[in-house]
Amino acid sequence: MSSAAAIAQPGRTKAFLRLVMIEHSVFALPFAYIAALTAMYEWDENIHWGRLLLVTVCMVGLRTFAMAVNRIIDREIDARNPRTAHRELVTGAMSVRHAWTGALIALAVFLGAAALLNPLCLALAPVAVVPMVVYPYGKRFTNFPQAILGLAQAMGPVGGWLAISGEWSWNAVILGLAVGVWIGGFDLIYACQDVETDREIGVKSVPARFGIPAAIWGARACHTVTTALFVWYALATDAGAFFWLGLVIVAAAFVYEHTIVRPHDLTRLNRAFFSVNGFIGIALFVCALLDLLVRGLTV
Repeated sequence: MSSAAAIAQPGRTKAFLRLVMIEHSVFALPFAYIAALTAMYEWDENIHWGRLLLVTVCMVGLRTFAMAVNRIIDREIDARNPRTAHRELVTGAMSVRHAWTGALIALAVFLGAAALLNPLCLALAPVAVVPMVVYPYGKRFTNFPQAILGLAQAMGPVGGWLAISGEWSWNAVILGLAVGVWIGGFDLIYACQDVETDREIGVKSVPARFGIPAAIWGARACHTVTTALFVWYALATDAGAFFWLGLVIVAAAFVYEHTIVRPHDLTRLNRAFFSVNGFIGIALFVCALLDLLVRGLTV
């Protein structure tokens, strides 16, 4: 009996990692790193690897908790949507009890890492948790759940900066707003593929309420604002040439994304959502890191 349980455990672990789509941490982590490394540069121009590791643990822990709670809360909705009916809590590959266990472990890891960083990070940790829990309920009471998602994602860069400085930074808020508006914008695009199902089962969203063209134009507006906020952040932090190069790359990626996704052609939506947005985060992080190194950040 014990040997069977030992064999079954890895299967549960793999199912949980699939449930929370752990690989999608690539969307949020680069911006937390940009904030943390910029704070290190302003602090003493040295990379503090231990703190950077704790930032990573915090980000992955919180995101894992958020995704698990999202899947748990939405499991009945997911079962009624053909696109999501294969998810682990719907098929039975992962039980609700085990999903809650994984979520609570991830939350404990997040809180533990926050406590190791500094008192302010621990004190503000619940502020980061609340929108993560509220977001999955958002589609039940507002046509703008992407706004809640954006608020949740904006916490990453702010937390990354706080983790290093232990002090509030409006520059981090600018970067956080840029990330939140960016992610809210591309979630507008992603939600377009579920319009008919959402209308049928009563799920609220911008595409379901106002139509796909309105959602696409809303995403374009969001990404225009995102670009402007990135420019503001670059000016506020006296960024150098490499960071500005990164912004040019990001702007080009946004143009490409909105070229391949149009109101009446969603065939390349997954490429826009996964490939282009993953590229945006990594490209800007690489350029920001090069910029900080050139300006004097010491490894």
